[in-house]
Parts: sequence; C-alpha cells; structure tokens
Amino acid sequence: MNDALSEPLQLPCGASLGNRISKAGMTEGLSDRYLRATPKLCKLYERWSRGGGGLLITGNVQIDKRVLERPGNVAIDANGGRRELEMWARAGTSGGNHLWMQISHAGRQAPWYATWEPLAPSEVQLKILGTYRKPRALTGGEIQDLIGRWATAAGVAKDCGFTGVQIHAAHGYLLSSFLSPVTNRRDDEWGGSLENRARVVIETIRAVRKRVGPDFPVAIKLNSADFQRGGFEFDDCLRLVEMLNAEGLDLMEISGGSYEQPRLLGYQGDAQSAHGSKSTAKREAYFLEYAKQVRALAKMPVMVTGGFRSREVMLSALESGDADVVGIGRPMCGDPDIAGKLLRGEVSETPRFEQTLTIMRGSQSNPLSRLWPLQVFGQQAWYYMQLFRMGRGKDPKWSLRPMVCFLRYQMDELLQSLLLKRRNPPVEQEVPEHAGHR
Repeated sequence: MNDALSEPLQLPCGASLGNRISKAGMTEGLSDRYLRATPKLCKLYERWSRGGGGLLITGNVQIDKRVLERPGNVAIDANGGRRELEMWARAGTSGGNHLWMQISHAGRQAPWYATWEPLAPSEVQLKILGTYRKPRALTGGEIQDLIGRWATAAGVAKDCGFTGVQIHAAHGYLLSSFLSPVTNRRDDEWGGSLENRARVVIETIRAVRKRVGPDFPVAIKLNSADFQRGGFEFDDCLRLVEMLNAEGLDLMEISGGSYEQPRLLGYQGDAQSAHGSKSTAKREAYFLEYAKQVRALAKMPVMVTGGFRSREVMLSALESGDADVVGIGRPMCGDPDIAGKLLRGEVSETPRFEQTLTIMRGSQSNPLSRLWPLQVFGQQAWYYMQLFRMGRGKDPKWSLRPMVCFLRYQMDELLQSLLLKRRNPPVEQEVPEHAGHR
C-alpha cells in the first residue's frame, strides 16, 4: 500500500530509509562465550531483514566487556570478532534494509553473575530482585576512556558493514544514569547542572561522529523521562533536545523508564508522571504524547517506540507529524514478518501478546500483585525464548508458558555466565584504536 508507512525517509547525513517502520533495539543474548556475534544472531537478523522493515536496530552491543547487561551480549572490546560482525551485518541487510548497531554500556544495570564490578556515575545501587551489586563511581579518566570506546565501537560497526549506529542513552544504562540526578550525584564537571550531566552524552556523540564521518547515520535513544521522583524529568528531556540539535544527529528515538520503572515494557507503576495523565498512560503508544512535544523542538527526525500495536495509530503518528519513524519491538518477536504485513495492509494490528502473557492474575489487593518484577520479567523471558527459537532457525511458538520461560531464561543466563571467556580472549585479539583503552 502507498501510505505514510511506506514513504522513504531522507536522513540529514544523506542516507535514506526505505519505509517508516523500524525494529527497535531488543537485547538478544545470542553471543558466544567470547562475546562475539554468532550464526544464531545471523539467522535471527536475516529473518527480520526479510520481514520488511526499513530499519533494524540491534540490541545492546557493549563497549566494555567488563560490564555486561547480560552474559549473551556482543561486546566490541579487544576480543576479536570482526569476521563475525561482518557476517552479522551481511545477514541483517540481506533484505535491502538498514541495520544499525546499538552501542551501549550497562552501567549499574549489570547483574552480579555477568559483572564483577558495575560502573556508574555515582555509587547508587539498583535494588531489584537482589540481582545487582553496588557500582563503583567512575573517575574522570575512566569517563574519557569510555567516550573513546564508544567511538571505537562505532568505527568497528562501520568498517564491518553496519549502515549506522545508535548511541543508547535511555532505559537506565550508563549514559542515561549520567542524565538523572537520582543516579548522578557527582560534584565535578560531569554532575550537577543538566549541562554537566549531559556533557558525557554530547562528547560521546562528537567522538562517534568524528570517527565515522559526516555521511554515516548516527542516532541516539533518549528517555522522555525516567519516571523516578527527582530524576530525569520531561523538562530536562526538552532542554537536552535543544542542546542536541547542534550535534548533527540523524535520528532521535524517544522511549522512557529504567529497570526500576520499566515503562519501556508497558509497566506504569503506582504513580503517574506530572506530564502524563492516567488516560495518557493507558493509551496504545505510551510515549507518543512526549514525542509530540519533542518533535516540535527537534531539528532531526524523531522515532517513537513503545506500545504501537494498530496500523491506525501508527499512521496517525506519522501523518500528524508527531513521529517520523515508528518503532516496534515485542510484536517482531512473535511474528518476524509483521512489518511487511503492516506495510502491505494485510493486517490492521500487530499481535497483542502482552494481553495474554499473565503470570499473576487478580486484583491489586492480591499480595502477589506486588511482585511486579516477576510479572514484567516473566513476560520478557517469553520474548527472549522466541528470539532463541528464531536463532535456531525455528518459528516462534506462541503457546510457550511465561513462568516456564522465566525459569529457563534464568538457567540459561547463569550457564552462559559460567562459560564466559572475557579474561582469555582468542588469539586474534585486536588492539583498540584509542589511547587509554584497557
């Protein structure tokens, strides 16, 4: 069909997306024990590439193998793997689409079984399910080192055939935690005012752009808010957008939340943001109201991710100018061909798996309802199992039970953590390109 979803999008750098549907970044957990890409990742992304979306964004590719979001992360950190990355890039672009590498650092959101010592702006521990250690505060020299690592990772992505990069500054990971006063309590040039808290984000963008050049797409993923009292608020987001207008970005993805307030997964929590009513929170695309105000300020195209399910709402977001690209994630886990079906008008909406994947049923007065992390992460494990299946060349299986998936996922995570070989990289170890990388 010829409508707003099918229109190409010219990016500021000169590259063009074939249509307005993007697969949003979702952590895959399919690396090998050296944190390199695998044939499973290639099979998964070849499947998605055939699915019809104009842009695929990978899940967390870590810039620091010492601090992982999960054991199955791919990492670009002197651990070899260029050939494997090239294979991944070829598979993920086989359908003629763009494939952008999402480059990230887990920060304090690094579980104990994958990371000996989490690193963060300040020593503020993530207290959820007993899974996270207290982080160590980064020194100024280490912050500069990490900025260099982001640039190196972007350069590797370009050299290996990825068609763009996305800097992950949302969802409570390292760059996002620098932006929030709750997790950034520094009193040096990296903390305090928003200008100081945003310094590492801006310097990272500049270092990445310098490494990849002016014609290569560079995007950022940014929280509309982290939905924590005293944290990164929507007013901060709008001010940051104005700062970023001068940095030559090609796409800004708007999302929100963190592990403590996982709005990115649809969890709304007990309190509403000052900028969103309950009716807004319950709407289908739950970050669209924020994106509308961001789009009015942003000089770069804006992508909105989070909760899109119906074709009607996607078209409305594009036709109204509230968004330039629609990002969908979880529906692509259960139906890798959903983007093409939407583009061709074969379906009016994506599958709504979250409405049936319920572990704990009952009212909020039920004591078990307070165990919301089990509910949220149990559902999340169901989606992980679908990715694992597609990585093995199988179709998604909708009948999998969330609690069983949760237990299998936890066992798989622990097993992968035991097999990690971060301290013993293979012989083809590569020397990092920037000084201070250790």
